Amino acid sequence: MEQTEQDGGVSYRTLIWLAVAAFSTGIDGYVLAGLLPAIADDLRVSEAAAGQLMTVFALTSAIAAPILGTATSRWERRRTIAWSLAVFVVGNLIVALAPNYGAAIGGRVVAALGGCLLNAAILAYVIAQTPIRHRGKALSFVLGGWMTATALGVPVGLVIGQSNWRFPMVLVAVVGTIALIGILLKLPHLHLPAGSLADRLRPLGQPRLLAGLLVTVGILCASYTCFTYATLIFAPTFKADWVIILIMFGYGLSSMLGNAVTGRLTDRFTPLRVLTVVLAGLLLNSIIGGVALSVAPFTLAAVMGLLWFFLAGVGNGGAAVPQQARLGSLAPDSAAIVMALNGSAISLGAALGGGLGGITLATGAAPHTLLGVAAVILTITLGLHLIVAREPHRTAAQ
Repeated sequence: MEQTEQDGGVSYRTLIWLAVAAFSTGIDGYVLAGLLPAIADDLRVSEAAAGQLMTVFALTSAIAAPILGTATSRWERRRTIAWSLAVFVVGNLIVALAPNYGAAIGGRVVAALGGCLLNAAILAYVIAQTPIRHRGKALSFVLGGWMTATALGVPVGLVIGQSNWRFPMVLVAVVGTIALIGILLKLPHLHLPAGSLADRLRPLGQPRLLAGLLVTVGILCASYTCFTYATLIFAPTFKADWVIILIMFGYGLSSMLGNAVTGRLTDRFTPLRVLTVVLAGLLLNSIIGGVALSVAPFTLAAVMGLLWFFLAGVGNGGAAVPQQARLGSLAPDSAAIVMALNGSAISLGAALGGGLGGITLATGAAPHTLLGVAAVILTITLGLHLIVAREPHRTAAQ
């Protein structure tokens, strides 16, 4: 945490504002899942339709990230971050004030347009401004804002959302505005090479990088297959709303722990090795958790369910830093492009996971079977990761 401008990068006192911006997007990404019944009742739609507020955000982000990244590639980076954050804030205010379902969907689209560009711009800024030896810790620090949102922002959002689901959207807008002010006052200017849409999609022609992006899709798909329906998974053993809020708080703390630990391990070892361990751990955790929830007695199932969920938080939070660092090392001259594509991969994985989980439950399957679905996804993801890892390394950092 002692890195300064003299090390060739920006100080953590400056990066804190990027972390606060990430915090606002983290709240936005998770809090609506726990408020779907209230949203559906207020907007007079089904809970399934209310859930599309999350799906529309994810799909818009997946499609728009590379396009917006190209359109703004000639912009100075602080300007890009500031404008995208402003659009994100406006989108959430539209949702908070939406008189009907259509307006809420429109607000989610606007928020997604700002959010997808914001996340890619933040990560590219950190990679460009941070020496390789400090990159893992810097990414961990900024992404820690997103992790902190799941630990603190989401439970707080769920609590205040019990009286009115619109209040968390106002919270997101307020936090985003605070981050915007800090960024405008403290973040140094940065110019990066511009590129065309063809330039931005060209990395997809590299098999290793494409496979790396598919690993991102797999990680997020497995995560959201279960996380989106965590309330249903825990319903048989934990029925009170306040208990679910506490469980979500624990998941967020676990994600923060995983993010902090792997940030340092990535600098000490290699992103490839750290990511391999994380993926193997997530797979083993899903298998053991799924079996325990299926056959264990009630009390043991409750304990094992919590253990599975918190360890999943550690793994999902811990996968972010080594994966971002690895993708950056595969295309060091195209960091901004790769981060935009990875943002699309994250959104696509989240959308696929939520959809796959919903389809699974629609067949009549018990919620705990979602852990088995996640295990299958993680098996494929780990296999793909290991195949790519066997290819000759281009740099020692890979």
